[in-house]
Amino acid sequence: MADPRRALVLYSGGQDSTVCLAWALERYAHVETIGFDYRQRHAVELECRLDVRHALVAAFPRWAARLGQDHLLDLALLGRISDTALTDARAIEMSANGLPNTFVPARNLLFFTFAASVAHRRGLSVLVGGMCETDYSGYPDCRDNTLKALQVAISLGLDAPMTIETPLMWVDKAATWALADTLGGAAFVDLIVERTHSCYLGDRTRRHPWGRGCGACPACELRRAGYAQWQAARADR
Repeated sequence: MADPRRALVLYSGGQDSTVCLAWALERYAHVETIGFDYRQRHAVELECRLDVRHALVAAFPRWAARLGQDHLLDLALLGRISDTALTDARAIEMSANGLPNTFVPARNLLFFTFAASVAHRRGLSVLVGGMCETDYSGYPDCRDNTLKALQVAISLGLDAPMTIETPLMWVDKAATWALADTLGGAAFVDLIVERTHSCYLGDRTRRHPWGRGCGACPACELRRAGYAQWQAARADR
């Protein structure tokens, strides 16, 4: 039996959020998605979002029955006040504070806050995000403690319980590939490879065994390494 609660997945069109979407569809009676246009440099992911949703509906009828409305919010202001390699055409490098300049300050805090507002209005009580503290770039708003504190603040601010779920928090990228295989088999893995987008530079012209991207940015490197580790583990079994 599905969990009777209704969920809202923070959905970018990337590998992690797509796995989280499938994870939610396996668990909750009703699932909706929300995306954010903050004038990100890799805005091609916004095009991939609907493409992946349509592919999921076509390939997985059991998920299609639970998949509800998609929401896309315009957060252009976040892009205007940010000074990062994700919102401006500049080289990706480490900043003086020890974080990569792909870090968009408070991005996830804002995403969850806006998502909670939409969820509250639509009777959804679970927010699902693909944040991970195992093999990430050190972004402080991806940390488990940050999101637990935010869950408390949002629930108090709404005077209603709002649960934040992060199914990938303690797994590496190889385990994320393995989870995709467990959830939907080879068909779902192939969908992730071909249709999702993670590359920070927005490059979809180059096709690799693990998906499309420049192959050199941190997001591509992480995805490539995880795929290789997952394939190696499968070969050893």
